[in-house]
This record gives sequence, structure tokens and C-alpha cells, in this order.
Amino acid sequence: MKLNYDPETDSLYIDLSDRPGVESMEVSEGIVLDYDTDGNLTGIDIDNASRKVDLQKLTLSRLPGIVETEAA
Repeated sequence: MKLNYDPETDSLYIDLSDRPGVESMEVSEGIVLDYDTDGNLTGIDIDNASRKVDLQKLTLSRLPGIVETEAA
């Protein structure tokens, strides 16, 4: 899973899978869910993210895998 924030467009994309999304559904204004060919959720796109989520803090709890960070 990857979280990618673009400050120029104020959008946050939560990439949940390595599989490409082939279908998108807007579930709320500015919130789009992407699905693969099997109907599995692959990503979440949030427009105007700074107004909808707290981008200043990220808390990870009890994740079973490795946590990596990348410099912006």
C-alpha cells in the first residue's frame, strides 16, 4: 500500500494494489474508488485532500509488514 500526496493538485491517492484499476466509481464528491478487472478495490483518490483528511499526522498500528518511507 502506498500513500501519495500531490500538493499542486491537493490530491491524495491511496494505492492499495499493484494491479491496475480499470473501473472507477465516485462514491462522494471528490472521492473516487478504483477497481481491477475482478472487482477488487485497487485505490482511493481524494480530491481537495487537505480539506477532507488530516495530512499532518499518519499513525500506523499493528501492520504485519515492513513500513518504508520515501523523501518528498
